[in-house]
Formats: sequence, C-alpha cells, structure tokens
Amino acid sequence: MAKVELKAPVVEEISALFDGAATIVVVDARGLTVAQDTVLRSKLREAGVSYKVFKNTLVKRAIDGTVNADLAGILEGPSAFAVCKDDATAAARVLAEFAKTADALEIKGGMVEGTYYDAKAMQAIAEIPSRDVLLSRLLGSLQSPVTNFARVLKQIAEKDSESAA
Repeated sequence: MAKVELKAPVVEEISALFDGAATIVVVDARGLTVAQDTVLRSKLREAGVSYKVFKNTLVKRAIDGTVNADLAGILEGPSAFAVCKDDATAAARVLAEFAKTADALEIKGGMVEGTYYDAKAMQAIAEIPSRDVLLSRLLGSLQSPVTNFARVLKQIAEKDSESAA
C-alpha cells in the first residue's frame, strides 16, 4: 500500500476527534517526564478531555478546509491535542493548572467554539469557571432575591402578629 493510504485512517481519526469539538487546545509537552504525562492524562480524562499526539502534517491535512483550519499556523514542533466535545473551558483549565507545576508544558493556542485563540487568550479562557460552577453561581444569584423576599414577608407577618397580640 502507498504511504498516503496508510495515513488515511489517522487523518479520519483526527477529523472525527475534531468534528464538533467545543475546544481544541494545542500544547507542546516536550520535556514532560513519564510520571508527569501520566498525571496530566489522568486529570484530562477525569475532566472528559481526549488527549492525543498526532503528526502535524496529518493534522494539517485533516483540518484543511474546516473551521479548525486556523490551527495550522501553530503546528510547529511537537504538538499534542486536548479535545473536549462538551465543555468549552475544561481542556484549557486543566492544562493551565497543570502548567503551573510543570514548566515543560506550553500551551500554543487553540480553538473554542470555532474561533482561534493564541496562547495568551487560552490562558484567559482557562480562568473561566466550569459550566457547573457557573450554573451554581447563577442559581445562587436567582435564589438570593427570593430568599430575601421571603425573609421580609416573614418579618412583616411576625410584626403583624406581635401588634395583634
């Protein structure tokens, strides 16, 4: 078989992985120890993030003509890809947190919801809390006025019952 035919399944795997992804973060993990890489992969798995290493030429072939084509500009040197289909901040958050303890890990950039972001912007995206945290904050914000209103009504009722007595 020709080399192109042998690489076609890998290009299809990359296309399938990137298709419909909420986030794709490209990192340079050169210099990580095996232990660090194992810990990183475990943390990414817990967050529901796929983490794969592909050859840049195959990734360029897979993203050519897609919404992820802007990634081609950062595909230089060793590249690993963290892909999350449902949480737009999970991959960036886990990688940025891990990079604080592992200097060898460098975020190159990525795609979030079809928009390209450089390394600095990906750091900012990593600071956004998870969907669950944001939903709990929203719920807390919605509950607060209701709770305060109920408290005022209770105080009015107690005041009325005291004056009636």
